[in-house]
Amino acid sequence: MNMKSTICLLILLVFACNKQNSDGAKSGAALVSSDTAQIAKSIQPQEQIAKEFSNERFRQVTLEKIDGNKFRVQGRAQIFEANFSWVVEDGHKEVKNGFAMPAAGAPEWGEFDFIMDVEKKDEYSTLNLILFEVSAKDGSRKYELPIPLQ
Repeated sequence: MNMKSTICLLILLVFACNKQNSDGAKSGAALVSSDTAQIAKSIQPQEQIAKEFSNERFRQVTLEKIDGNKFRVQGRAQIFEANFSWVVEDGHKEVKNGFAMPAAGAPEWGEFDFIMDVEKKDEYSTLNLILFEVSAKDGSRKYELPIPLQ
């Protein structure tokens, strides 16, 4: 009797291991065909996550398109005398420029938040916002942080 039970158990295990799911699409199983795999599970779109930009002097900088040509720029900066400049370029020339003041100057990280209104002069150009610190020594740009406007 013990031998019959063992044989029945082995047969049951072999059939259970070789049993294939007849409806793989509902269970999310992968269907494999030669060298490719297809996942039969639907993917739900996720909420778009805002991209953050940063470098040595700017942190957690986000860009939000408010309406048409208006953009809101937020983040933190560690800038000497709590004053930094920004410029919007189209790849060839400056379209708009300005400055902003974080809540605190270096060595502290101060928060900033400003809105700018920028209009493309050429329909097919790509605009880039560049945040930077102006050098007290020679007036050059330091710590540039380019951010594409989309």
